[in-house]
Amino acid sequence: MVSTNEPIQIFFFPFVGGGHQIPMIDTARVFASHGSISTIITTPSNSIHFKNLITRDQQNGLNITIHTLTLPHNSVDIIDMFSGPMTDTSNLLEPLKQLLLLQQPDCIVVDMFHRWAGEVMDDLGIKMIVFTGNGCFPRCVHENIRKHVQLENISSDYEPFIVPNLPDRIEMTKSQLPIFLRDHSVFPDRLKAFKQLEEKSFGTIINSFYDLEPAYADYVRKELGQKAWIVGPVSLCNRSKEDKTERGKVSTIDEKSCLNWLNSKKANSVLYVSFGSLASLPHEQLKEIAYGLEASDHSFIWVVGKTFNSSKIEESGSANFLLDGFEERMKENEKGLIIRDWAPQLLILEHVAVGGFLTHCGWNSTLEAVSSGVPMITWPLSAEQFSNEKLVTDVLKVGVQVGSKEWVFWNAETEWKGTVGRKNVELAVKKLMGKSEEAEKMRTRVKEIARKARIAVEEGGTSYAEVDALIEELKAHRVALKA
Repeated sequence: MVSTNEPIQIFFFPFVGGGHQIPMIDTARVFASHGSISTIITTPSNSIHFKNLITRDQQNGLNITIHTLTLPHNSVDIIDMFSGPMTDTSNLLEPLKQLLLLQQPDCIVVDMFHRWAGEVMDDLGIKMIVFTGNGCFPRCVHENIRKHVQLENISSDYEPFIVPNLPDRIEMTKSQLPIFLRDHSVFPDRLKAFKQLEEKSFGTIINSFYDLEPAYADYVRKELGQKAWIVGPVSLCNRSKEDKTERGKVSTIDEKSCLNWLNSKKANSVLYVSFGSLASLPHEQLKEIAYGLEASDHSFIWVVGKTFNSSKIEESGSANFLLDGFEERMKENEKGLIIRDWAPQLLILEHVAVGGFLTHCGWNSTLEAVSSGVPMITWPLSAEQFSNEKLVTDVLKVGVQVGSKEWVFWNAETEWKGTVGRKNVELAVKKLMGKSEEAEKMRTRVKEIARKARIAVEEGGTSYAEVDALIEELKAHRVALKA
C-alpha cells in the first residue's frame, strides 16, 4: 500500500530566458509551500540567478532544491537572462535523460521552449506538464484566429477583423499578429514541436488566476478541451524585500537608492516604464519616448534595455542615444530616474508612489501590474503581447493604448516599423496619470483586481485550491500505479 501522505516529487525544468525562467522558479516555490518536494533542474551558470532565493526558502523550511546538470564536453552553458524563444537548449537533452534514469519524479514541469523534451518524457514514461508562460486569454484569441479566420481574405494588414467565438468583442489587425499566425511557412518545425509537446503532456500550468479572466479560463477547459491548472499570480510568493530585489538578476541600481527616490514622491505620481528583458528599440524610438515623457511633466522611472542603430544591436549603456542633456535635466529637476539593464520590478510596482506602468504587455509584466494594483499604458511589440493588450484595455479596462500597431521580432533583426511619436507618448501618460474620471475608474478597477489576486493565492482561494488539486491528482496517479 502506498501512502497518499508521502510528499509528491515534482521536477521543474525552466527555460534559460528570464521571462520564462523567473515565473517557473516562483511556481516551484509555490508547490513547495504546499508540501511537494520541488527540484529545479538547471545549468551551473543559470543557478546563480536564483540560488540565494532558494537558500532562503530552505531556511524557512521549504523542501526545495536545485539540481545542476553536468553539460556535455565542449557544450556551451547558456547564461543569458535575455535569451529569446528560439534559443537552442538541445545540449541539455542527454544530461536531463541521464538524471531521469536515476531519479524518476511523480511529474516534471517543462517549459514549452524546450521543444525536444516531449520525446524524452514519452520514452521514460514520466508524466509531463507544460509551462507556457502566458495566460488563458491570448491562447483563446490565437486558437480562434488559427481555426476560424481566413487571414488571406483580409485585404490589408491594417483592416480590423473580429476574432470569432469569444466571450468579448475583440478586434485585431493582421499587423498585430505573430508572423507564424500570418504565414504558416514560418517556423513550421518549431510550431509542430510545440504542438507535440502539449499533446504528449498531462496538461498545462498557467500563471494566472480565475477571477482575472474567468470566461477565458472556462473557455480553455471547456471549448478548447485543454487540461489546465491556473495557479497564479506566482510572483506573490515573493514576500520579503530581498526576494523582490534579487528576483531574476541583481539590479543595476541598489535597492536603497531606488526606494529613497520613490519615497520622495507623492502617492500614484510616478510612471514606471519598462519593455521587458528581450525588446530592442531603435535610437529614434527611445528619443521619442524621452521627449514624450519630458513633455508629460510626470515623474517616471525608466528601465532602458538594449537599443540598436540601423542593423547593429548594442547595449544601451554603450551609446549616447538620448537627446542632449535629457538625463542631466531629469536628475536636476528630480523628475526622472533612469535605470539601465535590470530593475527590481516587483519592488517598484508595489510602491505606493507608482501610479502607472508603460509596458510592452509581456505576460509577467501584465500580471505583476494588475497584482500590484497599477494601471497600464500598453505598448505591445512581439509574442502574444497584442492579445494581452486587448485583455488590459478592452476586457479589464485598466489601460490606455499608446498606439502601437506593428508586431516585430523580439530581437529587432528585421526592419523596424511604426515608430510611436512623442505626442502619442505624452498624451497617453497624461491620460493615465491624470485626475480625470476615466483615470480614477481605471485605478479603482485595478485595485479591485489586485485584491482578488491576493485572495486567489491564499488558503481558500482558487489558485491555492488548484495547486492542491494537482498535488492530489498526482498522489492518486502514483497510488494507482503501485496498486
